[in-house]
Amino acid sequence: MGKSVVISVRIPEELKRELRKYGIDETEVIRRALIDEVKKAKAKDLEKETDRVEDVLGKIPVDEVVKGIREDRESG
Repeated sequence: MGKSVVISVRIPEELKRELRKYGIDETEVIRRALIDEVKKAKAKDLEKETDRVEDVLGKIPVDEVVKGIREDRESG
């Protein structure tokens, strides 16, 4: 992943005690949560881009696409 940076998070003392009690590694939980959030954001961006491409492709008449494919096959 390359270089890393330090972030700081404040949590209630009670939560910290419970994390310790149950042997939960808060650093790993936070890291996974942040990675998941970035994945969700990327998926949302990709979905928007897919919708945009679908809109553009939807404006191209099917017969034009078929014609282009035939011409490409015949030339190669």
